[in-house]
Amino acid sequence: MTQENFSTNFADLTHLDGEGEAQMVDVSGKAPTVRQAVATAQVRMLPATFAAIQAGNAPKGDVLATARLAGIMAAKQTSNLIPLCHPLPLQKITVEVTADPQLPGYQIYATVRTKAETGVEMEALTAVSIAALTLYDMAKALEKSIQIESIRLVSKTGGKSGDYTPPEL
Repeated sequence: MTQENFSTNFADLTHLDGEGEAQMVDVSGKAPTVRQAVATAQVRMLPATFAAIQAGNAPKGDVLATARLAGIMAAKQTSNLIPLCHPLPLQKITVEVTADPQLPGYQIYATVRTKAETGVEMEALTAVSIAALTLYDMAKALEKSIQIESIRLVSKTGGKSGDYTPPEL
């Protein structure tokens, strides 16, 4: 591929300059709007591990509260973790860790809201990812085979592209 073709191929990609180098998108010309994203993750474990966490018998302490707080903290740090994400003023972050005996394990949901020039999908996805990793860390003394699954965007609202709910896979 020649340099000319290389530049042409990358011209329409927002996170790459004409030479294919990574760049942060300039959103300064966009008007701030209210935007929200919801993401989810599942954490699957053995029934005995699930029972111990539900009973509050994990050696490291309150697994669920720690996972919730870690998710909230992670959403606020997204631009420090993912190189091309913009630092955003986040007006709302909620992380819910809900018991699901059918897994057995936990469903994690994060809702993130801002009034800014760009969306908060990555913040919501980061929140559920770190909440799930924290749940694993807090419970690994009970079980090392815990599985983190199905990290995905549930919905996003606001912004130029409008509302989005991905299809079920």
